[in-house]
Amino acid sequence: MERVVLITGGNRGIGLATAKVFAAKGNKVAITYRDTPPDGMEDFGIHSYSCDVTDEEHIDKTFKEVEETLGTVEILIANAGITRDSLAARTSNADFSEVLDTNLTGAFRTAKKALRGMMKNRWGRVIFVSSLSGRIGQIGQSSYAASKAALVGLSRSLAKEYASRDITVNVVAPGAIKTDMLEKLSENQINEYIKSIPLGRLGKPEEIGEIIAFLSSEHASYITGSVIPVDGGLYMG
Repeated sequence: MERVVLITGGNRGIGLATAKVFAAKGNKVAITYRDTPPDGMEDFGIHSYSCDVTDEEHIDKTFKEVEETLGTVEILIANAGITRDSLAARTSNADFSEVLDTNLTGAFRTAKKALRGMMKNRWGRVIFVSSLSGRIGQIGQSSYAASKAALVGLSRSLAKEYASRDITVNVVAPGAIKTDMLEKLSENQINEYIKSIPLGRLGKPEEIGEIIAFLSSEHASYITGSVIPVDGGLYMG
């Protein structure tokens, strides 16, 4: 069945790959970007909207535009996120707050908005994109790890609140995925990282997109409040 899908932070990496997966399956897909719109989205039938998830007015405007163009959002993938990596002692309060405002509160804002339409339709899917860092922590990522870990508590609370309306809420926790975030590392660092992964390779953004698409389908209608790790076996916990 064709669904209306909104993916925040969909202009690159996992978000963009997920948008293409949904579009290829015949859905109506909208993505948001904060600064730079992606090129060639019309070739995939994907609609792009500028949206800052830290600004509620931006979110309201985006949802209105999506609804006028595509219809009520039925599937939300809250993927927008930033990093301000630094050791905790060197992390400013402002940087810590900015990361949480984008990664956690931004996800809450967009989910809260999407859930209104899902409640009326008595059907919906919300997927939060977390991270391996949110499960095990990482040196220099106190703010990022905290924001991604908190998505688990948020998702499980929402899953219980909205289950009676046939709305599921889940979390995907990617590990080392071949995106521009990893390009900041040297080749030696990446090779050392790969050695610690049981499957012996980096993940592909499309692999995350397919898992998200499955969780959004009727085949996953009995899965809610779950965290799905996609990390090549790096953390089996």
